[in-house]
Amino acid sequence: MAQIITMPRLSDTMTEGVVATWLKKVGDTIKTGDILAEIETDKATMEFESFHDGVLLHIGIQEGQSAPVDSLLAIIGTAGEDISALLSGGTATEAKEEKVVEEAKPTSAAVEIPAGVKVVTMPRLSDTMTTGTVATWLKKVGDTVKEGDILAEIETDKATMEFESFNAGTLLYIGVQEGDSAPVDTILAILGPAGTDVSGIAANYKVGAVAEAPKTEEVKAVAQEVAVAEQTTSGRVFASPLAKKIAQDKGINLSQVKGSGENGRIVKSDVENFSPSAVATPSQAVAEATNTVAAVKPFVPAGEVFQEEIKNSQMRKTIARRLSESKFTAPHYYLTIELDMDNAIASRNMINGLPDTKVSFNDMVIKASAMALKKHPQVNSQWREDAMVINHHVNIGVAVAVEDGLMVPVLKFTDQMSLTQIGANVKDLAGKAKSKKIQPAEMEGSTFTISNLGMFGIQSFTSIINQPNSAILSVGAIIEKPVVKNGQIVVGNTMTVTLACDHRTVDGATGAQFLQTFKAFMENPVTMLA
Repeated sequence: MAQIITMPRLSDTMTEGVVATWLKKVGDTIKTGDILAEIETDKATMEFESFHDGVLLHIGIQEGQSAPVDSLLAIIGTAGEDISALLSGGTATEAKEEKVVEEAKPTSAAVEIPAGVKVVTMPRLSDTMTTGTVATWLKKVGDTVKEGDILAEIETDKATMEFESFNAGTLLYIGVQEGDSAPVDTILAILGPAGTDVSGIAANYKVGAVAEAPKTEEVKAVAQEVAVAEQTTSGRVFASPLAKKIAQDKGINLSQVKGSGENGRIVKSDVENFSPSAVATPSQAVAEATNTVAAVKPFVPAGEVFQEEIKNSQMRKTIARRLSESKFTAPHYYLTIELDMDNAIASRNMINGLPDTKVSFNDMVIKASAMALKKHPQVNSQWREDAMVINHHVNIGVAVAVEDGLMVPVLKFTDQMSLTQIGANVKDLAGKAKSKKIQPAEMEGSTFTISNLGMFGIQSFTSIINQPNSAILSVGAIIEKPVVKNGQIVVGNTMTVTLACDHRTVDGATGAQFLQTFKAFMENPVTMLA
């Protein structure tokens, strides 16, 4: 009996998917576990495997097309099986949906799109993205565009991402210039045959208002990979989703792979033929990725009023919105405690004396926080209007200062990591964040946040809670000063930390107990190794 395969929900926020590549064609024999297609979600490009045996009888969504979750994706059955009833049922549903959409459209807004012309709209490249900024156009009006070419780099609220074309043609119109922002689904570009007049489309186009339906959903390219290295003279090298997947499976660092595709883009064959010999070390790759050139400061004549206007980036706008929401919706209160760091300093020196081992004080803070959260899960919580969610897994977000503002990479299951694992992961994620190569998925799912300004000499400060977390720990510098020990004034090393709590979920006593446990771990680091 034929089996209907629908568009799967591959992430918790996914509402529609784009078929990036079909790895099987109609008539192919399918076995359970075979990869049918690569599907682009709102977070990543993922392989979709079959849970049925049979023959692929029908493909409902072509490569490059998008469709809502649960739409007809494919039909698998026995060779020669009659599936007309299944297809007519699906067609009827689609026709009904199309009719509803058409009835909802105002006819006055309809724009006739000539044959072969494709309208490209601003894509939604992350689950929280509402507007996008064009950082760089890699094509200009009049250029020939092939399917798979990178049209532009688009800055979202989380990262700068590639925008890939799913169509071929000539770039006839650019709707959003470099540095400008536009809401999701507004017109970004128009592709089509050279010489086609698209002035009417550019002036009157509205999302969903098209006289004929030329499958414009095909051009909503949702590029999910971030640029992975800076090795070419233009400063960027890109990787296709399939190349990235193969590299992940094989444990290959893409920053070491030389791309043979357009603009040095890494493709499948580059990864499959990669040899690890004569490549840069990981530390060199991180150093190259994070190197920045100092901006040239404008000349300001003495005695003259001079102002410089800097356009807010999408990241800066998002930071402002979220921090305002947190500050004015969550009732913050603060608890401050001073730690004796003498034992921590001695323990760190001993640990770092081991071969190939380097642990920072920040790594020790993260480890102590993770262990304290396991003992006080109330602090590891989230507030909802209908319920309070207690997280029994520990995912710690580490605030990282970047050029445009602040990013919070997340260490998943931090309590299960050793100090050296924490250090390696923080270094890797911080390098990606500073070079804008971090994936949105690497900044999601935090249950607690740590912000450390100690390296800047700040002795104590308070932070705004990173919602939906219920608490954030602010870490100051280690200060050498006179302290009282055993009734005697001696020179000691102290560090001040401040815990900001959401009073809706964390009571004062609960926050204080967490800090007591944290203090015990930090002042006796050997207990963290038990």
